[in-house]
Amino acid sequence: MTARKRYWLMKSEPDAFSIDDLHRVGTEPWNGVRNYQARNFMRDGMKVGDGILFYHSNTKVPGIVGTATVASEAYPDDTQFDPKTPYFDPKATREQPRWYLVDVAFERKLAQVIPLEEIKQHTDKLGEGFALTARGSRLSVFPVTAAQWKLLLSLEKQPA
Repeated sequence: MTARKRYWLMKSEPDAFSIDDLHRVGTEPWNGVRNYQARNFMRDGMKVGDGILFYHSNTKVPGIVGTATVASEAYPDDTQFDPKTPYFDPKATREQPRWYLVDVAFERKLAQVIPLEEIKQHTDKLGEGFALTARGSRLSVFPVTAAQWKLLLSLEKQPA
């Protein structure tokens, strides 16, 4: 297997779509992103084979819960065209879509959650601009450097 070129962190609320859901289905379109910067990361930055840190947000213990892989090039998110979905965008057309997604493939579930509180203890090593710990940042998709990827996964506690 060739070395990955890029790494990402993608947030999902476990009530909406969890690491267990991804494990069950194997590969899933990452739809519903409605932030232009996050969309641009998926549309312009992600490549097949890139690594993903799967992060559960809006839960009792938010944190990194698994890893996944970018499984497709970006393509238009069909939910933008469907008025029955909460992600409908009346300004989007099939000729000029506004929102894109990538398919995400399950890799592994971590032995234990790497909690946000623990991640924050390493802000000095992750860097001031690290989107997960930066004040005011609410991005659901953002790049992670190879060094940040390695550091974050080193925080995983192995079961006794």
